[in-house]
Amino acid sequence: MVTLKEIAKVVGVSSATVSRVLNFDQTLAVSAKTRQAVIETAQLMNYEPPRARNRANQQGLSKIALVHFLRPEQEFVDPYYVALRLGIESRCQALKIETVKVYHTDRQPDASLLQGASGIIAIGRHDDDEIAWLKRHNRNIVFADFSPPTDEFDSVESDLMLATRKLLQALTAAGYRRIAFAGWTDVYDGVPSAVPERRCRAYMQWAREAGVFDERICLSGTKTEGSGYHLTRQILSEKDRPDALITANDNMAIGAYRAIHEMGLRIPDDIAVASFNDISVAQFMNPPLTTVHLAAEEIGESAVELLLEQAGGRELRKRITLATNVRWRGSTRTPNA
Repeated sequence: MVTLKEIAKVVGVSSATVSRVLNFDQTLAVSAKTRQAVIETAQLMNYEPPRARNRANQQGLSKIALVHFLRPEQEFVDPYYVALRLGIESRCQALKIETVKVYHTDRQPDASLLQGASGIIAIGRHDDDEIAWLKRHNRNIVFADFSPPTDEFDSVESDLMLATRKLLQALTAAGYRRIAFAGWTDVYDGVPSAVPERRCRAYMQWAREAGVFDERICLSGTKTEGSGYHLTRQILSEKDRPDALITANDNMAIGAYRAIHEMGLRIPDDIAVASFNDISVAQFMNPPLTTVHLAAEEIGESAVELLLEQAGGRELRKRITLATNVRWRGSTRTPNA
């Protein structure tokens, strides 16, 4: 836990000065520059004032159950969902809230795992039966990275369809004219969804509106490096080869890079590549990967805050949509290049 003394040491002032600045004491005679330095340093060091640290206990939120839609081995290979969970856990640690993880299995979780939990954060998509089960066991529920088709629950997520359209519009502005897409079909309890995954759905809508949809360059597999590799080889084997490829996540982009290199093509000279998630390895790929940054950790942190508000008595439910932005790197041209 960051202390006033540690902030004071960094800024070069006394602990008393730090305390008075962070409590917005207008009678304190310090320069605007010093005041700003104290506030910015406290933010950078993730300082939590005592009243914030005690908020969870005051509102009776001592334990949160994280109910995941993935199995442990599936989460392990998905950096996006690891980051989301870490966002939840780091916020809970700062607030001294205990967490218990409940991963997906072939059957409903053991209800005893939720015993003593003051609230639930459900990570990812849950079907109607799972939502009903959660509702039976706790009244304080927040969905992270998924919004159920009802307004009776809090939720926080990114708008993936909007993010896809923004990326497509930006790539078009950068001069790309034949843009391919490699994604996946959502599978729930072993059954493939009849509705395309949201990024794929947005791509198909955009392409049809623009009059450029070609099913040969819009393919679905699984959300893995291997699938990205095979789908990319299939797409780039077409006679009318695309000049840009969007993969639905960065893991698939890693596989796409391998396929492109094996086919003797260059990124971005022969084929540009853009993706989603902005996992840590994206900036170290060769060339660095252009990708849509999805605020995974912030989704997790916001879910905790929503649960705190519920525990504090808020009745009106909220849906939060966090903004996305493209991190332009060497795998594509930029729109203003």
